[in-house]
Amino acid sequence: MGLGAEANLGDSIITTKLDSAINWARSYSLWPMAFGTACCGIEFMSVAASRYDISRFGAEVVRFSPRQADLLIVAGTITYKQAPVLKKIWDQMCEPKWVISMGACACSGGFYDNYTTLQGIDKIIPVDEYIAGCPPRPEAVLDAIMRIQERAQDESIIKDRVREYKGILDA
Repeated sequence: MGLGAEANLGDSIITTKLDSAINWARSYSLWPMAFGTACCGIEFMSVAASRYDISRFGAEVVRFSPRQADLLIVAGTITYKQAPVLKKIWDQMCEPKWVISMGACACSGGFYDNYTTLQGIDKIIPVDEYIAGCPPRPEAVLDAIMRIQERAQDESIIKDRVREYKGILDA
């Protein structure tokens, strides 16, 4: 026989911390926005297809509006002309937000070492997870999403997530 609420409600009550409940919901309901510009964009499409099925990880609601997304997946080559657009998309996303840099071109410029290609998107926006490969395997994308989920479960809703990050496009 329990005392207090347990006596009246029995086994139909669960107590937890607010951080734990919110972070559990956040981690299993990621809404990605794909910024696919090259062959890595095609590879991301295979992650959403039935063989790899990104929906098993709670990330099937791919959004094409930054205001509805909380996970930005940059897949492919980013040029200096596209950099302000990518920065604006990242700025428009609500907190908490995470970024995955997918493929060699998004991570480091790939084999494009020229004046038009950005040598890594971490020069303009902060990146949470890097996925190596040219193009990376779908399993690597799923692994990065699982690492983002683990990271989302360890955060506090009170903590300010604003990073002390200054990219090349920041004033």
